[in-house]
Amino acid sequence: MSYYKQMDKHANHRKSPEKYLVGRGEQGVLMVEPYKSEILPHWRFKTPDIAKASAEKIYTQFLQYQEEEDFVGMDMARKFLQMGYTRARRYANYPGGKKYDQDGHLNERDIDEEKATAARYFEEKWKIVREDQDYLNMKKQHQDRYG
Repeated sequence: MSYYKQMDKHANHRKSPEKYLVGRGEQGVLMVEPYKSEILPHWRFKTPDIAKASAEKIYTQFLQYQEEEDFVGMDMARKFLQMGYTRARRYANYPGGKKYDQDGHLNERDIDEEKATAARYFEEKWKIVREDQDYLNMKKQHQDRYG
């Protein structure tokens, strides 16, 4: 069964953390409430300044979830930081973020340094959270307890 079919899209994952599946990478980032609604409004990467403020805000949310010992919130903040990096990188590499043309062929890269800078802000915070020892310990506990 796929990750998306296993995830309870209607659950309040703060009240029922046992229903949260960690998944890979960014999986489920737009499905997990109430965290999606708390983090998504701050997720932006249009310019380096906007990306920097966004990455800082999401990192602050990560720290708040950590203080509350809320692993699901921490993992969702990590996913949004990762997604900020990957999306900004896509726009940095390909004009308009279009990796493929209409025929499905790979477009040539044309590096946009402004978007690359935006991506770096997210990458910096993403590395911090994904290597955070409390986060890693809580992730292991969650996976051991709930799968």
